[in-house]
Amino acid sequence: MKLKQTPIASAVALALMGMTMQAQAQQSTDKATQIEKVEVKGIRASLERSLETKRAADSLVEVITAEDIGKMPDKNVADSLQRVPGVTTSSQSGGSGGFDENDRVSMRGTNPSLTQTLINGHAVASADWFVLDQVGLVGRSVSFSMLPSELVGQVIVRKSATADLTEGGVAGAVDILTRKPLSFKNNLTLEGTLMGVYAERPDKWDPQINALVNWKNEAGNVGVLLQGFSEKRSLRRDGQEILGYGQISPTSALAIARPDLANVYYPTLIGSSFFEQERERTGGMLDVQVKINNDLEVDFSAFTSKLEASNYNRNWMFWGNRVIGGDNRVPTSYRVQNGTLVEAAWANAGTPGNNVAYAVVDEIYRPGAFSETNFYNFDVKWRASDRLMITGKVGTSEGKGETPVQHVFEGDVFNTGAAYRLNGISNGADVSFPSGNPSSFTGTSLDWIFGASPASTKDKEKYAQGDAEYGFDGGMFKNVKAGYRWAEHTRETHQVAQGPKWSADPFAAANLPRWNGETYPGDFADGIGGNFPRQPWMLNPGELARWGDLYSNRDPLERQYWPGEFSMKEKNQAVYVMTDFEGKGWSGNVGLRFVRTEEKVTVNVGIPELPGGICAPTSSNCPVPGAITTSAFGSFYRKDIKHTYDDVLPSLNLRFDIDKDLIGRLAATRTLARPDYSALGGSITADDTTHTGNGGNPDLKPIISNNFDATLEWYYAPRALLSGGLFYMDLDNYVGFGTYQTTLLNIRNGAFETYTIAAPVNSKGKVKGAELSWQQPFGYGFGATANYTYADGKENGGHDLVGTSKNTYNLIGYFENSKFGARLAYNFRSAYFVGLDRATPQYQDDTKTLSANLSYYFNDNLTFTFDAMNLNDPILKMYGANKDQPRAFYQNGRQYYVGIRMKM
Repeated sequence: MKLKQTPIASAVALALMGMTMQAQAQQSTDKATQIEKVEVKGIRASLERSLETKRAADSLVEVITAEDIGKMPDKNVADSLQRVPGVTTSSQSGGSGGFDENDRVSMRGTNPSLTQTLINGHAVASADWFVLDQVGLVGRSVSFSMLPSELVGQVIVRKSATADLTEGGVAGAVDILTRKPLSFKNNLTLEGTLMGVYAERPDKWDPQINALVNWKNEAGNVGVLLQGFSEKRSLRRDGQEILGYGQISPTSALAIARPDLANVYYPTLIGSSFFEQERERTGGMLDVQVKINNDLEVDFSAFTSKLEASNYNRNWMFWGNRVIGGDNRVPTSYRVQNGTLVEAAWANAGTPGNNVAYAVVDEIYRPGAFSETNFYNFDVKWRASDRLMITGKVGTSEGKGETPVQHVFEGDVFNTGAAYRLNGISNGADVSFPSGNPSSFTGTSLDWIFGASPASTKDKEKYAQGDAEYGFDGGMFKNVKAGYRWAEHTRETHQVAQGPKWSADPFAAANLPRWNGETYPGDFADGIGGNFPRQPWMLNPGELARWGDLYSNRDPLERQYWPGEFSMKEKNQAVYVMTDFEGKGWSGNVGLRFVRTEEKVTVNVGIPELPGGICAPTSSNCPVPGAITTSAFGSFYRKDIKHTYDDVLPSLNLRFDIDKDLIGRLAATRTLARPDYSALGGSITADDTTHTGNGGNPDLKPIISNNFDATLEWYYAPRALLSGGLFYMDLDNYVGFGTYQTTLLNIRNGAFETYTIAAPVNSKGKVKGAELSWQQPFGYGFGATANYTYADGKENGGHDLVGTSKNTYNLIGYFENSKFGARLAYNFRSAYFVGLDRATPQYQDDTKTLSANLSYYFNDNLTFTFDAMNLNDPILKMYGANKDQPRAFYQNGRQYYVGIRMKM
């Protein structure tokens, strides 16, 4: 068969490989193709197996297959998934900002919480290492940072639901399949990877080790797999953060003095943000598989992964919320654009004895922060007769996230004057303090000691399910399947909001931390642009810890921050029935799944102080039943809010063999996901600096989506595919965002003040889109893949859906022969709505990443590898309601992995 050269093939090959492919493609003869079929391995074998699985499926799926034992196409599983049409990834979980590695996965223009993540078909609990994701925005999405790619054999992305698939993702499900002991060819397999990773910004090398041993007996009916990993890497993130926008009240003194500033938005804080972290992921997996006889098989698997994630964040900030929103200082000059105060300047109004704060500094060190995930799962398969197959699954999974301590110094910087100019998202904002010196600790005084510390979250699920399949002889219907699943899921958070310890006066100048002259590194934020403080002072983390232990009050009773705590329990039950059917040239499945969700959310309710102070903190005679009066943040009681929801989820998948190489698919399904934990149970978590916060809504209903898919797949040559599809999602009970204002106690000054709180509400939405995919080997070991996804998602009223990027595409070129393999991959994701942060909208701008993989096959037992991530050194950019309101610029740098893979 002769592979005809196409214009798109030439374009992609030229762009990605940098060489002319036309002559090579024209010389691809039947003989060359036959040779490839004999010698195919590595990259090409992975693509071939993935297409075979996709082609044979009766529902709409995408498949990623490992190239070899312990060798996924990318170092990060999420990176591999982002190259699939219809899948997008993000490098943040919520409040942590953007980092250098993809962490969350979502599908078809929705947010990560609406995509179900499974491991070997069962649910997995997860938690996060960052404190604001532990007690603030607590979602249902699974962190892919828990899972080394070396454990994965195959990933199946299920875009259309079937009745036997565990509910939990309205957009689809990602099923990560690990290797099984009896699937190995040899009786004894040893495989190991020794790798060093170099991170450009911190300028550090770190070691990574993965090892696997698999044994199976001569009879091939007993197998044991044991895999372990220890992976360390250093991170440094340079950034500028604009932490929200306030609005100038038309009745304020500033608006009265300058009427044209009424209702104009202004930046609350503009900071030079410097973040450092060491991540060390350790853990392993055990799998024992036994075929008791030809009809009975059991499998036990256990997995654990712990990510040690100590981190230190510094932020040297212009204090817009104080200068503009609090003190109403009239600028000497200013400019308004698109409803935003994009430029303003203030001369120094401070005098000795009359200090005026223009800047505020946060230094936050979090040693010992971690996240942890584990599961235990038992599977059984029993062929009861020639027609009846019974399977069962039982297990438990737990995720933990904890910040044991935060050492915090927040200081005011006086009498500096200030000026800023926002430059949209083209460059960082210009910020200056003409009468001050950000590089010197002199002139700084303690403002407050704050922090959610200790903070923790625990996520746990217990589950059991049984399935039966009865096969038929002849006729249109191949079988009937039925099953039952039970799960109990719990989530709880705990938070201590530390404050000053008054045994000695921490505000006294003599008691401030000792500064040893350290400043930000000289190359800080050198790729961001803008003229802002690049070498402000910073404290040594050891000194900050010493000082914090002396002056921080972390008493778990007195400082219990009950407004930021919640707990919930869900009991979920599901039953289903379905059948597979086929006829001449067509096949499919139809089924019905019934789901009951029993939900109990425990929220903390504040008690207004009764006359005489009898419900004040430390009171002993509060008449409210169950009152807890030990917290300095007020007395409260716990209230259970219960709901039961019943939902019916039909599904229909059709496949048509139009000819031997052309397949058409149609699907109509109804799917379900449940709201984020903090959306349901979160009490109010407030920021006393910006006077904003988040709260929960325990009355939120499960999200339901009616989905329709239509695709054509043309397998026009070996390892080649051209496909196109349309999809539509009609979302009911979608969780959108609203805001309200309430009065809360400001723990900085002890006064009750007005806060703007963002809260989730049920809404409706729609997503419609298209997917195009192309895969083509050119001959002589060269090939390319490309795909494009269009998604248009809107909430009722025209608001953007969280996570919808209109345009996403991937361009990948590869080369492989018996000795050498190479891949170059480019990913583009257009801007999308991240959600409300500090009660104001936040978007992430277009994201572009370039990565490369190289392999040298020394022999069958030894391979040298090189992986490069973020080769284009992307700057992650966030903005607010429009691009005249920048929110963040993050520079993470490039990462390089050099390693040796050994097997026998």
